[in-house]
Amino acid sequence: MLDKIDLNQKIEKATYKQIMPTLANRLYTIQKLSWDANIPVIILFEGWDAAGKGTSIQKLTQHLDPRGYKLYPIRAARTYEKKRPWLWRFWLKIPRLGEWVIFDRSWYGRVLVERVENLIPEREWRRAYRDIVDFERTLADDGYLIIKFFLHISREEQKRRFKKLTKDPLTAWHVTAEDWEHHRNYDEWTLAYEEAFERTETEWGPWTIVEATDRRHTWVKIYKTVINTLEPALGLESEPLEPTPKTTPVSEEHASQPEWRVEEEQAEVISGE
Repeated sequence: MLDKIDLNQKIEKATYKQIMPTLANRLYTIQKLSWDANIPVIILFEGWDAAGKGTSIQKLTQHLDPRGYKLYPIRAARTYEKKRPWLWRFWLKIPRLGEWVIFDRSWYGRVLVERVENLIPEREWRRAYRDIVDFERTLADDGYLIIKFFLHISREEQKRRFKKLTKDPLTAWHVTAEDWEHHRNYDEWTLAYEEAFERTETEWGPWTIVEATDRRHTWVKIYKTVINTLEPALGLESEPLEPTPKTTPVSEEHASQPEWRVEEEQAEVISGE
């Protein structure tokens, strides 16, 4: 599945500057309307190390009212959390009515990192697929909107970003030996991701695969997905998000150009969950 995704997509800078103000205004408006309508929203981000999750979340939240959302970066469960049902800590973080909650990684760590790194028995991560679907179905039945993003980059692009981060003393700490180990196991991670998509793709919790080679394309797709998901729930007529950005293949020189400024490329390279 992932190998069929066209990662060579790019939005020109001029087009991006033309459409982003409209998208930002629409995003802010629907956040306010969802608050007034008591519609809770869950947005989660999964993806490859260095795919741009951190910067994408930063870009999304900069146009939101900070009083109306919470952000949770998810790490490995703590000792006291391990003594309770594994989804317990996520139930504590679901949004109030009208609120948005954004997860930087999520409960999918159970069937991703905990699976690939053999942190739990196979029977537990296999059972987790059912737990996740039931969890999301329960939330959806109670009126929650669930938006799931997976930021996808190629093995070669991940390696390029790792090398760029390690060359700068200020960012080298982001890339650890464990991250390189994850990179070497790219195929194994791909298998885990694809099975997670297959087992947890539902009408109430669909996955959106974001081609994340070009940051402008990444951000525009995230904004459009959120807007297009919430507008029907709010009873709004979807208006064309024009002008349609011009999408072109990423040039061969992309890897050598400073297109990703350091502060924008610092998607959290997270070890573990």
